[in-house]
Amino acid sequence: MELDDKAREKFTPKNWNEIKSNDSWAIFKIMAEFVEAFDKLAKIGPCVTIFGSARTEDNHQYFKLAEEIAFRITKEGYGIITGGGPGIMEAANKGAQRGGGKSVGLNIELPFEQESNPYIDKDKLLTFDYFFVRKVMFMKYAQGFVVLPGGFGTLDELFEALTLIQTKKIAKFPIILVGKSYWQGLFDWIKNVMLTEKNINVEDLNIFHLAESAEEATQIICEFYNSYLLKPNF
Repeated sequence: MELDDKAREKFTPKNWNEIKSNDSWAIFKIMAEFVEAFDKLAKIGPCVTIFGSARTEDNHQYFKLAEEIAFRITKEGYGIITGGGPGIMEAANKGAQRGGGKSVGLNIELPFEQESNPYIDKDKLLTFDYFFVRKVMFMKYAQGFVVLPGGFGTLDELFEALTLIQTKKIAKFPIILVGKSYWQGLFDWIKNVMLTEKNINVEDLNIFHLAESAEEATQIICEFYNSYLLKPNF
C-alpha cells in the first residue's frame, strides 16, 4: 500500500527530530501506566486470567462456558483477571462476581469493541493505552491462563505466554485452551508441522492443555498447584 501525501510528509527526514522528541515524552506515559498497574495489582492475590473474543454474544455457548469456568475457579480461592471488555471477558467477570471472587479488568483504549463491562470490581479496573504494558500485567499477576475461542488478540496473548514459558523467562503456569473443536486444528498444526519441522521440541507440547468443560479446566489448575505449590489462601 502506497503512502498518501500527508503520511509521506510525516515520515520525511525534516520531521525526524520531532518524532524522536515525541517518543521520548511517551516514556513518561508508559512509566505511569506501569506504576499505577503495579501498585493496584500487587495487592490482588492469586488470580487466573481468562481470554477470549470480545465479539461473543451473551447467548453463545462459549459465553456461558466462560462464566461457569470463572465461577468454579473463584470457588477454589482464585480471583479472575480479564481484558475488561465485552464478550468472553464480560462472561468471566460475571462468573467471578457470582462466585464471590475478585473480579479484575485490564481494559484497553480502542476505537471499537472495548468498553469496560459492568462486572468488574470498581477498585480493580485499569485502562491502558499500550497493549504491551497490559500484556506485562497479564503475565506478571496471573497464576494460570484459560483461553476460550477468540481472534488475533487472543492468539497474541496466548503465544506470548507460550513463548515466555518455553524460553524460561517466566515460571511455568497452566495454560488451558477450552473448546476442542475450535483449538484442535491449531494444536494439530503445531504438532504435525511445527514439531515435524523441528521448530519446537516435543516437550513444548506439554506447556498447554486442551479442555472441553468448566470442570476439566478447573481441575487442571487445581492439580497443577496441588502438585507444585501450596493452595492459595487469602
